[in-house]
Amino acid sequence: MTKYLITIAFLACIGTNNSIAQTYGKETILISTPYGNMKVKLFKETPLHSRNFIKLVMQGYYDSLLFHRVINHFMIQGGDPDSRVANDSSTLGYGDTGYWIPAEFNKKIYHKKGMLAAAREDDEVDPAKESSGSQFYIVMGKTYDSLALRKAEIRINKDIVQKINYTVAYGGKSPELKKYYMRLDMEGKTDSLKIVRRQLVDPVSIAEYERTPHFTYAAEQKKTYATLGGTPHLDMNYTIFGEVVEGLDVIDKIAAVKTDKNDRPKENVRMKISIIKE
Repeated sequence: MTKYLITIAFLACIGTNNSIAQTYGKETILISTPYGNMKVKLFKETPLHSRNFIKLVMQGYYDSLLFHRVINHFMIQGGDPDSRVANDSSTLGYGDTGYWIPAEFNKKIYHKKGMLAAAREDDEVDPAKESSGSQFYIVMGKTYDSLALRKAEIRINKDIVQKINYTVAYGGKSPELKKYYMRLDMEGKTDSLKIVRRQLVDPVSIAEYERTPHFTYAAEQKKTYATLGGTPHLDMNYTIFGEVVEGLDVIDKIAAVKTDKNDRPKENVRMKISIIKE
């Protein structure tokens, strides 16, 4: 099994994003770590993931597991059952429950700092973008300006962009774009051709893109990414099913620990997860 990774990938989504709120379930989840505690609320909009997470928590599944993959200004990842008894040299990230969970993408739930989301295999192994049964990550991220968010939107809409570029280039609307693509093809630059087809550089393609319904960030989401921060390039590609409502500083502390070449903390960061009554 391929190691579970959080990668830069995306899913095209038709229509604009006008709704920005999510609703919390009744349970409050407590994630206890050596660096402090985080309180998490799960979302009603993602029932499959929320129910699965609660089930595992009630079974004590996560107790003594590690945050085995930590990248500062990106995210902290845990939930690999193999990490409970792993030695210091073990490469982690391959363990799971033995089942995947269908994706539950929602345009109003986005990767702002503190979001709890499910890890998964890469697209080649998991084209349906189904989630790991147990591995999760919590977003740290960084702030993004309007230009960076524009690039993130184009990534999310890559299927639409590629279709538009193909039609514009080979439908006679832009001889310049066709000439550029044909040159790359003749030179055998296949990888470069794949990359540029996902970009918007031709004026005709840009105009067509603006006329076509596509995913866009709502004003409040743009403001949040610019101030609180997050990881917008993961939106609509990994299922977000909860949010840290207390203890955001704990994410920063864990993300700042020293790690090895595999992004595993050099000193183990263990977790205990429980359901609390408030």
